[in-house]
Formats: sequence, structure tokens, C-alpha cells
Amino acid sequence: MSDVQQRIDQLVKNHKVVLFMKGTAQFPMCGFSGRAIQILKACGAGDLTTVNVLEDDAIRQGIKDYANWPTIPQLYVNGEFVGGSDIMMEMYQSGELQPMIEAA
Repeated sequence: MSDVQQRIDQLVKNHKVVLFMKGTAQFPMCGFSGRAIQILKACGAGDLTTVNVLEDDAIRQGIKDYANWPTIPQLYVNGEFVGGSDIMMEMYQSGELQPMIEAA
């Protein structure tokens, strides 16, 4: 495992809820990241860790390889990949996401 993959793995495993996104929770830098933050706030995600992929190109590419998922944002809950903003929206609308976030 490369250094970048190890850094990502530690972030994912050491935090209950992690969102790899463009920008920050206060200043999302794309609409999808902004929507992901809104969904997580609506779910009451208090213990949320965000990683701004725009600050580190290695993380930006590495996270895509880590989950084998081509887009950002990416949500991880309890060390497991959940999905991007579209999947988060579907799970939120179906009522699946909030219990997952609350249990984390």
C-alpha cells in the first residue's frame, strides 16, 4: 500500500464519518460537495471529518483509487465506503442514511 493509500486508510478507519470533498464544510467548492454537506447536516452528523481534496493532489487521485470510485465527494461511515452525493441523496430520501449516521 502506498503512503497516500495508508494516509487515506488511517483517515477512514480513525474517524466514524469522513467526507472527502472539494472545499470545506463551511466553503464547499462544488455543488456536489455542498449537497453532500447539506445531507449530512440534515442527518445530524455531528462527528463529521472532512478532507479537502483540493489541498492535496495525491489525496485527490488516491481517494478515487482507494474506493475504485471515479468521483468526489466520497462518504465513509465506520470505515466503509457509502458512495457519492447521488447515492447519499437516494439513501437520505429512502430513510437509510440517517440511522447509519446516528449509529456511527
